[in-house]
Amino acid sequence: MSSATSVTAGLLVIGDEILSGRTKDVNIGATADFCTDLGIELKEVRVVSDETDDIVAAVNALRSRYTYVFTTGGIGPTHDDITADAIAKAFGVALPINPEARAMLEARWRETGTQVNEARLRMARIPEGADLIVNSVSAAPGFRIGNVHVMAGVPIIMRAMLEALAPTLQGGRRVLSETVRAAVGEGTVGGPLGELQAQYPDVKMGSYPQMGQGRVMTELVLRSSDAQRLAEATTKVRAMVDAAHRAAGVEPPQD
Repeated sequence: MSSATSVTAGLLVIGDEILSGRTKDVNIGATADFCTDLGIELKEVRVVSDETDDIVAAVNALRSRYTYVFTTGGIGPTHDDITADAIAKAFGVALPINPEARAMLEARWRETGTQVNEARLRMARIPEGADLIVNSVSAAPGFRIGNVHVMAGVPIIMRAMLEALAPTLQGGRRVLSETVRAAVGEGTVGGPLGELQAQYPDVKMGSYPQMGQGRVMTELVLRSSDAQRLAEATTKVRAMVDAAHRAAGVEPPQD
């Protein structure tokens, strides 16, 4: 794909522990940062429980909609680690023990004196036709089938798998951003910001209330893959914010 191509992604976070609040997810932010760095637009995130049919439905919906799909969670050794089963079902393929995955695991287990058993070998089950994603942390691999990339839920392992994937992914236009800080609330700048957004539909404009320097503040974030349009829009937003400061009789925030 050329640098002008829009490359999109969806993320599926799998696990009852996420939905119950027992585990606090950090993989969404890590994936968003990863995608941004590669010029991939993360368009959607879904969180589903450890239910095979729910995972299958979500995977099939996302893989038909986006360039890439990433999943996290549910590829460990226990009975409720059912992501591999669900992915195999979604693609209509078998889920055998993969010889290469088994060799990777057994090599690590020999080093650590870990006994090979049926539960641990569940981590070597890979859908037919899938390629392995190297896991430099604990050896248990993820896998890629079609445009779906299946990774561990443990954050340090997931990030290692993302790094292993990076060279295999094609990026799109890199999204640039500018931030304008205002020493007034959202209600003051909301109207004129909306007018500017209408003038620059190709520049995404977001408004984020902040507390700082003992007063209400607002951060306005502009994003676009077109550097010239971003610069033009940012200049106008800065002028609008300066006018708001003058009207309110407040000093601009100190960076």
